[in-house]
Amino acid sequence: MNLPFAVNDPQGIVDADRAHVWHHLIQHKPFETVDPRIIVEGKGMKVWDIKGKEHLDGVSGGVWTVNVGYGRERIADAVRDQLVKLCYFAGSAGSIPGANFSKKLIEKMPGMSRVYFADSGSEANEKAFKMVRQIAHKKYGGKKNKILYRERDYHGTTIACLSAGGQEERNAQYGPFTPAFIPVPHCLEYRAHEQGWGDLSGEAYGVRAARAIEEVILREGADTVGALCLEPVTAGGGVITPPPGYWETVGEICRKYDILLHIDEVVCGVGRTGTWFGYQNYGVQPDMVTMAKGVASGYAAISCCVTTEAVFEMFKDDASDPMNYFRDISTFGGCTAGPAAALENMAIIEEEGLLDNTLKMGARLMGNLHALAEKHAVIGDVRGKGLFCGAELVADRESKTPLAENLVQKVVGDCMAQGIIIGATNRSVPGRNNTLCLSPALIATADDIDHLTNGIDQALTRVLA
Repeated sequence: MNLPFAVNDPQGIVDADRAHVWHHLIQHKPFETVDPRIIVEGKGMKVWDIKGKEHLDGVSGGVWTVNVGYGRERIADAVRDQLVKLCYFAGSAGSIPGANFSKKLIEKMPGMSRVYFADSGSEANEKAFKMVRQIAHKKYGGKKNKILYRERDYHGTTIACLSAGGQEERNAQYGPFTPAFIPVPHCLEYRAHEQGWGDLSGEAYGVRAARAIEEVILREGADTVGALCLEPVTAGGGVITPPPGYWETVGEICRKYDILLHIDEVVCGVGRTGTWFGYQNYGVQPDMVTMAKGVASGYAAISCCVTTEAVFEMFKDDASDPMNYFRDISTFGGCTAGPAAALENMAIIEEEGLLDNTLKMGARLMGNLHALAEKHAVIGDVRGKGLFCGAELVADRESKTPLAENLVQKVVGDCMAQGIIIGATNRSVPGRNNTLCLSPALIATADDIDHLTNGIDQALTRVLA
């Protein structure tokens, strides 16, 4: 095929990569004998590697990021124009794109008020954790400092974020961790039998899973718990959609015990579930919302920690106290490219009706996956919201024994060989890295969705024949 790009010395690029680049989340030993994968161009839903092979990207850049698809010249132009005008100034001052994007963002988030800029999901979550700890000192004599997090959830890769991470394999060998982060049970109904709640389903299970959080609060002491940090839909821990009754009960519990609700929208935020934010599907009101990936669809680095006005007010109630403000800075939170890109990204979602498309194509994707489950007994459960879907693979449906991880990875590899990029839970929960993950761009068409699931169909047939 004719490459849509020009590379003067492709082997030289491969050799330089092999010699010098430390790739993310991958074992490098195989690169001693095989070439590392190098992606060089993208357009719409497709990307091309350095050898010219075309791939349909079913995971929006590998980690659920490129929500509006590749090759958006209007975003690149907006970034270029802004960089020429003003590339950076520290966040102690404002900027035109920062002010404009904040206003636009808050319009999509009723009940929220203030936007703190940073440059990664991990960093945004760190800001929220620091706010909780500072509030504990300001209002509660330092006592209400514990932060609850949920099993299987993931909040980032720094030590504090790993301390709040419910994925043992991501955390392994990186301790000791930051103290006063406390786990609460997951809400995966498919695995209710492993929690001793196998007789519950639907709303009964959802309420029980939420009440398990309350049990942890009472065990720890409600006067010691400052915040609860949850993903609206658990992402890398298995694409776990919350059961009915779960979020309503969680909100009630947080209000009852004066606990700040921090919702991590790094994956679900800005359209992924068919609403602007994942929590908006469930009728819950957060105190803090963090976001990153889809905010600018990867066209520039940006993350945000958004709070209510009530949270913000706690940091300016006594201006005479030199310690009474949020004493934090994010160097690259002052970059203007991020909000410039985010403004165009949000405009594209609105102008092209991508929230509606996400709902329609998400329904098609779920329907296709359910059809595959009827054909392949290895699919034990199908879960998803909008264009964020997963299929849990099992060796036996009755016992729900997870499929061996090497076989799951063979399914992913077979799809890659077909020119279809999908994901799977990776170094997450021991013995539970068995869920295929799909998060195509919000621009996906019916043909794209069918291509993805047809590829999975073929891969399952070949790998598990």
